[in-house]
Amino acid sequence: MSLPCLRPTDAGVEIFLYVQPRASRNRVVGLQGGELKVALTAPPVDGAANKACCAFLAKLCNLPRSSVKLVSGDSSRHKRWLLESGDLQDIGQRLNLLLGG
Repeated sequence: MSLPCLRPTDAGVEIFLYVQPRASRNRVVGLQGGELKVALTAPPVDGAANKACCAFLAKLCNLPRSSVKLVSGDSSRHKRWLLESGDLQDIGQRLNLLLGG
C-alpha cells in the first residue's frame, strides 16, 4: 500500500506531516488527509518542535539526523520534510507497520 504522505524525489523521499505539539508522548497518530499526523512533546517555541520532529523522523526512518531536512512549514503545523537518500519502500513499510497496515 502506498502512503499519500510520501513522495519520491531525486534527493530522497519527501514526507508530509501534520504536527501536534505539546503532546503527552512522541508518537505517530495516523493519517490525516494526505499527511502523517505526528504528536510531539516539544512546544512550538524557538524551533523546539521542529528539532524534536527532526529527531523523531530520523529515528523512525533509521536515518542520521543530518539526512532529515525541513523543506517547508517552519512555523506551521503542516510540514514537508526531505529524507535525503531515504528509500521509499523501506520508509513506507516502517510507517505501514506503525499504522497497523
